[in-house]
Formats: sequence, C-alpha cells, structure tokens
Amino acid sequence: MVAQVKAWGNGQGVRFSKELLETLGIHLNDYLQVKVVNEDIVLSKTFKHKTLEERTAECGGKLGPYEESDWGEPVGREVW
Repeated sequence: MVAQVKAWGNGQGVRFSKELLETLGIHLNDYLQVKVVNEDIVLSKTFKHKTLEERTAECGGKLGPYEESDWGEPVGREVW
C-alpha cells in the first residue's frame, strides 16, 4: 500500500483506507503509538483504559445490584 503525505491544517497527515483500518481493528479516535525504527515509521495500537461510562454501557447501563450495607455502630475512633 502506498499513502501520500498531505496538508492537514498547520501540519501534515496520512490517510488510510477504511478497509485497512477495519482489518487491523482500528476505529475512529483510537490511539496509535508512533515509533521510529531504523528510519521507518512504525504505528501500533495502544491500550486505552475505558471510561466509567463506556464500562457502564457494556453492562446495559447498570453498575451493579449494589445495596447499602449497615456496618453497625462505631466501635473505636472511626468516623462514619
């Protein structure tokens, strides 16, 4: 595959085909690690932690069937 460097605002950018990105599992707004290895540019996917909203959406919008627990009256100097 050949890609051309083009003007992108005040910088330059390279565009990849939708098919290539789908094959690699890269989606819009994903982060890529950029490295220079022996004068070559190497792009690789990075791990990105999911936000609480993203994790909640995967669970159908619920964080869990949590109930309030009663731990009893304070015994020592703890403050409730």
